[in-house]
Amino acid sequence: MSREIIATDKAPKAIGTYSQAIRFGSTVYLSGQIPLVPETMEMVEGDMDAQIRRVFDNLSAVAEAAGGSLADIAKLNIFLTDLSHFPLVNQVMAEYFDTPYPARAAIGVASLPKDAGVEMDAIMELGD
Repeated sequence: MSREIIATDKAPKAIGTYSQAIRFGSTVYLSGQIPLVPETMEMVEGDMDAQIRRVFDNLSAVAEAAGGSLADIAKLNIFLTDLSHFPLVNQVMAEYFDTPYPARAAIGVASLPKDAGVEMDAIMELGD
């Protein structure tokens, strides 16, 4: 099975030893996205709502670069430094996804890169 590196300038560039996404066959593994603005590589300004939306926008850009969309995500992992923001994640996620929603995990963590409040990664299935 071939491996394809996915990269786009519409999402933050990788800031370490990883790719934005890797495609193996019809499955795409999207690396974690934090609320960085791609053009500046700075954290998005605003509250947690703005951070969550920026992360979904970043994931969407990588999914599109791989030939898919958020609708193709089979599994979404959400990492929050404050689990009290989980209802807000649900609210914003309902604006970005339609049913059936992807499988999902929400995990409370002590810290994230660049002091982000949220990070998400995903697995996307594109079919044959």
